Order: sequence, then C-alpha cells, then structure tokens
Amino acid sequence: MSRTPTPTPAPTTAARDESRLRAPRRDNCAWCGSDRFHVRRRSADPMGHAPGTFVVQQCGSCAHTFLNPPLTAEGLRLYGRNQAAGLAPALARALRGPGAGGEPGRTRARAMLPYGEPESWLDVGTGDGSFPAAAKELFPYTAFDGLGSDAAAIEKARAEGRIEEAHLGSLSGASGSLPGRYDTVSMLHHLEHSADPHAELAAARTVLRPGGHLLIEAYDPRSWFGTLLGPWWAPRLQPVRPHLVPYEGLRAELERLGFTVIAADRRGAHRPGDLTGATALLLAGARPRNGTGTGEGRKRLSPPGRAVRRALLAASGPALSLAYALDSLLAPLARHTRLANTYRLVARRG
Repeated sequence: MSRTPTPTPAPTTAARDESRLRAPRRDNCAWCGSDRFHVRRRSADPMGHAPGTFVVQQCGSCAHTFLNPPLTAEGLRLYGRNQAAGLAPALARALRGPGAGGEPGRTRARAMLPYGEPESWLDVGTGDGSFPAAAKELFPYTAFDGLGSDAAAIEKARAEGRIEEAHLGSLSGASGSLPGRYDTVSMLHHLEHSADPHAELAAARTVLRPGGHLLIEAYDPRSWFGTLLGPWWAPRLQPVRPHLVPYEGLRAELERLGFTVIAADRRGAHRPGDLTGATALLLAGARPRNGTGTGEGRKRLSPPGRAVRRALLAASGPALSLAYALDSLLAPLARHTRLANTYRLVARRG
C-alpha cells in the first residue's frame, strides 16, 4: 500500500536568511587548506545589526585568520552597508580606521612613484573614489577607474569625476571583460573584505598588462597589537572582515600566480588607531541596543536604557580622543617593531 509522502516543512524565514547570507562551514583553512586551526574570537556583531554569533578562526599552519562559517557575497554586501548604522559618528570613524583620501591616500600612492606614471589604473574596492582622487594629485595624467560593490557610492564617484569608469561587483566577476587593460591595480584593504581573496588575486593578474603593477595594503594578523588586544583588535571586526592574510602567505600566493614582489613596507604602512578601535569596540558593546530585532519582536529601550545609551555616546568623544593620543605616542615605536598593524607591497606581473 502506497503512502502519501509527508510534505517537507517550508524553511523558516530565519533559515532562509541564514542560507542566503552565510555559506557552509569550512573544515579546512580558507588560505592553505590545513585542518589545523583554532577559534580566535567568538562574538556578536558589535554594531548590533547582524543576528547570531560570528566565529573567527586562525590557522595553525599559515596564521591566516578567517570567518567560519563565511558569509556569502550577499551577506558581505548587506552587513557592509549596515555596519555603522546606529552608531555615533565618532565610533563609526574609529572602527572604520583611516580613510583612503587626503594624506593617507597620497602616502599610499607615493609607493608607486618609483615605477613611473601609468596610463591606466584600476582601484578595487574604491568606495566613493577617495583614493583615486588623492592619487590623481601625484599622477595627473593617469586614467583612474574604480570597482566596488556599492552601486550608489561608485556611481557618485564617477559622476563627480574621481574615477572615469565605474565597475560594479567583485574583481573576479568583472575580470573577464577587462583582460590586460590596466598598468596598475590597487587593492587597499580590499582582500580582508572579499569573499574569496584567492580569486581576487588571480583576477588582478588577468586585468593587468604584462609588466603591470599590483599595489596591496592589508592588516597584518601577526601584529603584536592583535595579540595584546585579542578580541578587541578592530581589524578583526566582524562580520565584514572575513579574511586577514599574513604577509608571508600573500607573498607566496603572488609568486605562485607569476608576480614578483618588488617592494614591501610595514613602517610606512602602519596606521595609528589600535587603541582607538579597541575603545570604540568596548563602547559599542557596552551601549544598550535600541530597536533590535524585526517586526513584532522589535524591542525598544526603556527610559533608563536610553539614558545609559546617551551617557555612553556622550562619553565616547573624550575616551576616543585619549585613546588616539596614546596611539599617536606609540606610533614611532609601532612602526619599528611587530606592533605595526599593516603591511604594504608592490608586485610586478610577469
């Protein structure tokens, strides 16, 4: 006698969201494939927007730090847009770190001066085009294009003349239509935000002409600040920085792809802000969250909770100013030791 099959229950909204925003959990290192890794940090989203817990693991073989389970590309876009929403501007700036424009942008662009003025330059992860605008001051005859995942920001950058062409999405997704088009590609704190750093590096080789240059700046997970500050080290901010790639691992991957690393710098790449970021994370975690949840489950703060939140936000300015003063005092020491939080390299495509 045949039986009527029992209908499979439809997945709940939460389950659908989970599968849409998070990829399956990895059982090996996202960089080298080793099965030797341990939990480095387990936390909720300090910004208060992402549901659930985010686990950061570090490989015991190559020191690569990665979010596990990882986010999908859609998850990265969603959490990236909402990262600073609801925070005071001072907290948001401290957690974002130094901007790409102005003097920080010019400092990064100076790393390319020894190699002549390129005809064409693609800035990957360009955001609002701040870096191309700063680099244009040093390379006035270069045509700068930008690529990013925020359609509104990148279109605004194009409309306001900071970039000439705007490309939307990931470099690995766009590279097929841009083969051999650029003399220079820059990835400034892009790899730690990408879903697949290996694919982005391979795509950079595709879009570069032979002899072209790749400029990369990235947080160093082996920085002593990362060890000292542990879960409060801002470069590990989750869920929007799913990868921190050690210099040694990045160099090996570039060489495998046919690049030659011709310059590397930790001293000039260091950006004071480790204590400032840790303070911002502590303040963000301590403040009561206003309006968490969705729909009928949305909770509003009680009057005492709102008062505590206002007091913490009011105190954030002086606390962050003091932390940044300490960061600035420590900067000369950090630049000459493994406290340096960032590395920068230039590689030439073979």
